[in-house]
Order: sequence, then C-alpha cells, then structure tokens
Amino acid sequence: MAVNDVLNELTQRRAKALGMGGAEKLERRRAEGVLNARERIEKLLDPGSFFESGLLATSYRPEMRDRTPADGKIAGFGKIEGRPVALMSNDFTVLGASSSIVNGKKIRHMREIANRNGMPFILLGESSGARMPDRMGAQGRAILGQDPTEYQRCRHSPWVSALLGACYGSSTWYACMSDFVVMRKGAVMAVASGRVTSMAINQPIESEELGGWKLQAEITGQADHVVDSDEAALAVIRRYLGYLPSNRSEAPPVHPVPDGAGENARRILDILPPDSNKVYDVRKIIEAISDPDSVFEIKARFGKSIATALTRLDGRTVGVIANNPMFKGGAIDVDACAKATSFLVFCDSFNIPIVFLVDQPGFMIGIEGERRGAPGRIINWMNALSLVTVPKISVIMRKSYGQAYLNMGGGRNSDEVVCWPTADLGFMAPGVGVNAMYGVKKEDDPKRFQELFEELTRDTAAWGLAALYETQTVIDPRETRDCLISLLAVHRARHGSEVGQHLLSNWPTSY
Repeated sequence: MAVNDVLNELTQRRAKALGMGGAEKLERRRAEGVLNARERIEKLLDPGSFFESGLLATSYRPEMRDRTPADGKIAGFGKIEGRPVALMSNDFTVLGASSSIVNGKKIRHMREIANRNGMPFILLGESSGARMPDRMGAQGRAILGQDPTEYQRCRHSPWVSALLGACYGSSTWYACMSDFVVMRKGAVMAVASGRVTSMAINQPIESEELGGWKLQAEITGQADHVVDSDEAALAVIRRYLGYLPSNRSEAPPVHPVPDGAGENARRILDILPPDSNKVYDVRKIIEAISDPDSVFEIKARFGKSIATALTRLDGRTVGVIANNPMFKGGAIDVDACAKATSFLVFCDSFNIPIVFLVDQPGFMIGIEGERRGAPGRIINWMNALSLVTVPKISVIMRKSYGQAYLNMGGGRNSDEVVCWPTADLGFMAPGVGVNAMYGVKKEDDPKRFQELFEELTRDTAAWGLAALYETQTVIDPRETRDCLISLLAVHRARHGSEVGQHLLSNWPTSY
C-alpha cells in the first residue's frame, strides 16, 4: 500500500474518532446548553496544549468497533497555567461513556502517568456505568479486579473530578477518590441510575433525589463546590489547581501579592461583635486577613459550623479551618468533624500550612450525634492532627471550650498558639457549667448563680494562658495577618524544605 493511501486512511480514522457519537447527538447537547467531552477539554486547558492518547481506540468487540470512537473516553495530557496535567473526559455521546475493557486501560494509563510523573489527574465525569455485555457472565468477571491498585490512593499528585451530567459507575468511584469534586447543578452522582435503583428496591425514585447536587453538597459532603454550568466548573478547576503544587514533592506555587493587601486586616474589629454572645460570619475574618480575592472555600454547604478554605497570605497558599458562629453558634457537629479531618489530610498531603481560627463552644452533643458516631469522629480528627507534619498555627479569637480546644490546635497540637485579648478558655459555657456542677439556675437564685458564674470564669481569659506560656503571644486582632505571615515564615521551611512527611497520604478519601 502506498504511503499516501496509509496517510489518507489515518486521516479518515482520525476524523471518525473526532466525530464522537455523531452530529445529531452533538447538536442535541448544544441545544441543551451542555458542552461535549472535547469542548470541555478545550475550555479547561491552555490553548493548543492538548495531546491526545488513544484517539483510535475502540471497543474490543468486532461488532461494536464502528460505534465506539475513542471508546467513549477521551484521554490525554495538557497544561493549565503552563503546568502539565493528565486528564480523562467522558464522551456521553458514545454508549453513554460506559466502562469497558479498552477505556479502562486508558484510565489506568493516565492514572499511572500522573502518579509517576507528578502531575494532577483530572476526570471530567459523565457516565452510565458498566458496559453490557462486556461485564456479563464469567467472561465479564474475568476482566474485573485485574488491577489491584485501581482504588489505591496515596496522593502522589492532586486528583480533581467534575460531575457534569449523569455520573454512575467509574465517574462515581473516581469522584469518591478525588481530592476535590465540583458538581454542576442538574448532574447526578450515584452507584446506579434512578431507573436501575427503582427496579432494585421496587419503588419509584427520582435521580435528583438519589444523587443530586443538594444531596451531595449538603448531606453527604462528597461535592466540594457547586456551579451552574460546565464552563463555571472548568473555571473552578483551573482556579483550584492554582493553590496546589503539581505533586507532593513540591511546595505550592507563590503568587504576586496585590498592592494594599494588608489593609483589610484593619477592619477586623468592625466584623467582630463587642458582645461575645453575638454571632458573626467567620468567613469575613478569613477574607480580612487574606490577600484580596484569594479565598477559595471548600464544602461551603456541608458541616457549616466549620469553614474550610484555601487562601493566600503574602502570596503563599494556606489552609484555614475556622469555627463559624453563624451556624449552630460554632458548635462542632459530626459533619463538621468529617469536614475538618478531610481538610487536614488534604493540606498535609500537599504541603499546605494550616491556620485554625478558633471560636467554638465545644462539640454538639445529643442523641443524634452519638448515633452517628460523634466520639469516633472527634478522635479521627485528633488522630489526623497528630500525624500532620506541615506547620500549624492556632489563633484563639473568642471561645475555645472542652475537648474541642485540642481539636482546634490548642496546647502542643500546633506549632504556635496565638490569642486575641477576647479569648475565653473555659471548659464549657459558664452558665451551663454553674448548672451542671452546682445545680443552680439563674432564675432560682440569681445572687448565688452570679457568684458561681464569676468563680467559673476566673482565669479563663487570654492573660492566664499567656502567664503559663500556653499561648506564645497575645495580639491585637488587627495584627493577625502580619503575625501569621511572620510565624509561617519561621515554620514553613523545616530543615530547608517546605515539603512534609505525608503521613496521612493514604488516609481514606471518604469515610
């Protein structure tokens, strides 16, 4: 065969693969305002940086080869802000991007290259689950479980998943293994579709109820960020990766510091109510101490009595865990425990220092919490905290009561403990303590209640902690940003390196 004939055949095969599931299906997606798998890649990556791997792959079944361009999953390498990434974009126009033998090999190759070469792995999810008849019968069983490390996660590099449609099977599994999950409203993530689930449990169920964005963002916490469109999801991924190193052997990137970055810190006293019983939104404190426009909140809709965020101080990435009195008075419930623990694991895995902003009245106690395993969640958090090897600084703003004092970095659980003059270090809320310890209620004996109240609040201020050198410094709240920048500069480069030991790198990604 002449060379030109072979090259013509290559051109034809490429064109067929690039045609995806056909013009009709692609036009239907456009009419729905949803990007196709290749358009998502174009929007996500730096222009002209995509190199495709497996363009000419198809189903291994002869009768399916003409119907499976790229075998329904588009794989390759590219760049985001000039840094290499590996990615997989599911093509729902080809058999619903169902999982098969060949496209499973693609996923494995991308995953292994990302881990070995130290680059983020991005999965743009939309899939119908396992492909039949590939998975049927004994032959189908024989193709499963051939990769014993398929579900192993040691956090060599960041993994990001976008849930951009119906996500069952592999899209769900990889989302649950990812460090960050962004979900488009209207997408669904579940073990199996609503139709299959309805048949299995013999009752009707809507897909949105089964695994819609409200469930995953507010109840399970498996979606970290929610957006309205594909374009917004891809923009979020680009922004998120800007806080992270490409892999665990590097420090996070340093960004330019905007002019006047420290000016907002001067307004902290305008945010913090003078009455310690008044609530406020701690996210405004985070914004005040951060570089302008650098706060990126994680799991904003889940476990809301704690706020977790990536941000920048003096151009450098920091992870913040902050009690938020706006929700449940800052009392820490089971969801907030899980949220804080997973964020500790993430920060330690990718060399991100941690700042605690503390204002909590203790853990949320009650029957519901105990039924959901609150003691175990509290100790999970402490276990993770004890294994963190990146710098940790705790800033006690107001209340820090009970065991939660330790969970929020008190004592030797941080490298430095900083107090505001408004810090309150009691074991529990004094009014509750008087009743619990002495059985005295304010309405029954106001004078005796006040005497005992004053006794319980003696030596709970920041001065007592400073006298014992249990806090290393007491500062004006408006000095918080400068204080953190100085202390992080001291602790960030341990033995000349900003890279931690990653003792938490194989901690479960969801539990």
